[in-house]
Amino acid sequence: MREAQNPHTLPVTAEQVEAARNGEWAIYLASAKPVPRAWFGDIVAKDVLCLASGGGQQGPILAAAGASVTVFDLSDEQLSRDREVAERENLALQTVQDDMTNLSAFSDGTFDLIVHPVANCFIPDAKPLWREAFRVLRPQGALLAGMVNPLLYALADSDEALVLEHLIPYSDYASMSKVERHKHFAEGGALEFGHSLQDLIGGQLDAGLIITGFYEGSFDGRRVSDIIATLFATRAVKP
Repeated sequence: MREAQNPHTLPVTAEQVEAARNGEWAIYLASAKPVPRAWFGDIVAKDVLCLASGGGQQGPILAAAGASVTVFDLSDEQLSRDREVAERENLALQTVQDDMTNLSAFSDGTFDLIVHPVANCFIPDAKPLWREAFRVLRPQGALLAGMVNPLLYALADSDEALVLEHLIPYSDYASMSKVERHKHFAEGGALEFGHSLQDLIGGQLDAGLIITGFYEGSFDGRRVSDIIATLFATRAVKP
């Protein structure tokens, strides 16, 4: 997201890794509220895919907790942070670079668990992501995913008021002028997309997943977060 850097995107510390080795750990998918530990089950020796999750955060923690982890991300810079933490802490962790909607590097039924933080807002269509996640999960495997409430994109947040301004599905590309897009990219920005609830939740169901858990969180720094939760997370299982 465009707001100030979230501290949860920073690489984990040696102290956090050591705590995870001792069974004390948490993963964050939607705001500062940790994912319920019951959503993970026993992860020791389980094959885990951290999907669009580079940055030296979730992957190293889960590896330290005993999982066999693959971190998958489009950004090699983000993946380099995972490799740095893995080398620093002597963790067994693999990294793969590609687009989150293309998991062709993996065979059907490769993983027991997929951990996917709020990143699907950077792809124009979330439905292929859910289909690929379903394919690479083993039966009874789970997808833990963070998502943005589309109201965050529908509302223009100014100093004066919250105004319903944008249609959902939302696209930065369609909403920005050519000059604005050029400036945005020059400043290192990424295009964002606000998906409908039909695509975010219904898309998982259409892919064959069964949603077994849900919680809401909020994105700090936006006034709309004082009115309604702006993030949410789901746990979805492959039958």
